[in-house]
Amino acid sequence: MTASFHATRAHSFNAAAAQYAANRPSYPPALFDAVEDLSGRPLAGARVADIGAGTGIATALLHARGADVIAVEPGDGMAAQFRRSHPDIPILKGNGNTLPLATASLDFLTYAQAWHWTDPTLAVPEALRILRPGGALALWWNTDALDVPWIAEAAARIGRHFGIDTAAERKGAAADTQAADPTGRLDFGRRQVRWSRRVPIDTHLANIGSHSLFLIHGEETSAAFLAEERQHLMRTFPDGIVEEVYDVDLLVAINT
Repeated sequence: MTASFHATRAHSFNAAAAQYAANRPSYPPALFDAVEDLSGRPLAGARVADIGAGTGIATALLHARGADVIAVEPGDGMAAQFRRSHPDIPILKGNGNTLPLATASLDFLTYAQAWHWTDPTLAVPEALRILRPGGALALWWNTDALDVPWIAEAAARIGRHFGIDTAAERKGAAADTQAADPTGRLDFGRRQVRWSRRVPIDTHLANIGSHSLFLIHGEETSAAFLAEERQHLMRTFPDGIVEEVYDVDLLVAINT
């Protein structure tokens, strides 16, 4: 993936922020239990920055766990949606490569679905600069459970349509600690949390359509695929309710 193509995909979400907020999956409570377990400290009362916060899906859950959380988001469209949805949570403009945060000021730095948009050779030193001694960097990704037959079949259809390896595309850095930290400065603990949600087919299709791969290919191309996908899904889920199954891949490293 070229740098310009990567940047195009990273910025594509701003035009679809409302769609993203309304249809993307959340995260299960067990994920935050695992963050606390691997970091050895509670989120309640902790000073946390959620980087690449987007519309605030993870930020709001951290806030609900009792964290003193601030969001950092580079995109104007996503930040505007964040402010509409979470007016009580502060948000700053910035990205993981150059964070607008003070040195040794935080207990947790979190990246939900966002670390792969950074340059880890810059983002790792920034994380270590900002975290207090003993503070934790937590990275996580909702990934499709490709051992579920209908999900594997749907992923294969997307792969054929766009000419990509969807298994590699969807796992990305989540499956590779070397990719997450090419500097070798972090010692990651790792967990995987499986969960699912039941949603109407329209929500599932809108979720799919909010991914950068669809956004950059334009509405006409995406709409044609999603209309055909609806027919596949109706055969699998005749009641119109889809059970999406996810594995959340979690990496946690402590600043020693």
